[in-house]
Amino acid sequence: MSNGLDFSGAIYSLDTGNQVFVPAFAAGGGFGIDEFTGFPDVVLVPDPATFQVLPWADRTGWMICDVYFASGQPMPLDGRSVMRRMLGELAGSGYRFLAGIEVEYYIVRLASDLIEFGDAGFTPPPPQVSVFERGYQYLSEVRLDSIASTLEVLRDGLAAVGLQPRSMEDEWGPGQMEFSFSPIGGLAAADAVVLFRSAVKQMCQRRGLLATFMCRPGLPNCFSSGWHLHESLLSSRDGRNVFSSNDDYLSATGRQFVAGLLDHAMPMTVFATPTVNGYKRFRPYSFAPDRVCWALENRGALMRVQGGPGDASSHVENRMGEPAANPYLYMAANVAAGLDGIRRKLDLPAPVEADPYAAEAPMLPTSLAAAVGALDGDLFFRKAFGDTLIDYLLQMKRAEVARYDAALAEQPLKEGQDVSDWEMREYFEFY
Repeated sequence: MSNGLDFSGAIYSLDTGNQVFVPAFAAGGGFGIDEFTGFPDVVLVPDPATFQVLPWADRTGWMICDVYFASGQPMPLDGRSVMRRMLGELAGSGYRFLAGIEVEYYIVRLASDLIEFGDAGFTPPPPQVSVFERGYQYLSEVRLDSIASTLEVLRDGLAAVGLQPRSMEDEWGPGQMEFSFSPIGGLAAADAVVLFRSAVKQMCQRRGLLATFMCRPGLPNCFSSGWHLHESLLSSRDGRNVFSSNDDYLSATGRQFVAGLLDHAMPMTVFATPTVNGYKRFRPYSFAPDRVCWALENRGALMRVQGGPGDASSHVENRMGEPAANPYLYMAANVAAGLDGIRRKLDLPAPVEADPYAAEAPMLPTSLAAAVGALDGDLFFRKAFGDTLIDYLLQMKRAEVARYDAALAEQPLKEGQDVSDWEMREYFEFY
């Protein structure tokens, strides 16, 4: 607690496939940070405010740590440090961040040669096993009740670690769930997402189930999962919601914040949707966005404004994210972009009145490669997050795209196949 814990810094050289994506033992660790030469240790400093006792694990506690070099300098690739810095800038302008978390994911049952959706035990399949679906969606009260025993375990376990769900809903896909939580302030909002995903995966695994936060599993009848980030700002002076207006759906500050989100939406996509698989969610008429626009109470728009005159809870819902996103980078990017809109007093364009998928608006990137290109050419996030972090992310994601392209060249998608076998190996269990 006083000196931190030495931990292998080599983890920062690993990508989502647990492969070293930089030249091993290159100067600067392969990404230009002198302290990383030679795969040295970093220092983990636990944050006692995040401590939880895990009721499902015998004599086991859980804490989030901040990352430093041995010199005591903050490690520039630590997303939690980046978000803390963005929140500091926000506080300097007189605001506090408030986030509502709404995450979709799948609960599945594995067998030796298939994946089933439901509530029984599993034996993990051997490598290269074929995967098929057996089950149905729980989009009804009766079907939802059939997995009540699992949902009750998740509800009680999450409540025990301070994350009482606001709602637990069945979604369109077989075994697809959506959990939401009441608004959480500041850094604790991102910490809550880390704890939520880890807790759900642990509790499901102990019941012989697999919870996956992969965006679009390559299984029959599966729908994409999203992470909708509800957000508003509070006044540091009196705690009121500064997005609320007595005579409009959003205050001038709220409109400027949304305008900033739209202005930086293209390069922000990498932070909200960091996997190859996530871009298969941006499709017309999918209830996921496919272009940069906003609307009032419209689930097809990228930015959905909820509220009205006199509504103290008026806020914006960013529908860009996938459930595998790094919560610190996703939220920090929103804070930075929205604050920039406030500082520059950006004008919010006219809202989409009816069909967001027919609006004349810039299209979102349709691939991780395109999103990486948008971030590479962007100066705003370089200034906000620092060149070191941006260059690191670009290098990692380009390596990920290259591995995906090589896998497709070796094994092209079959007719009618939407998600590659490489994506399932890369993301399905890991996330």
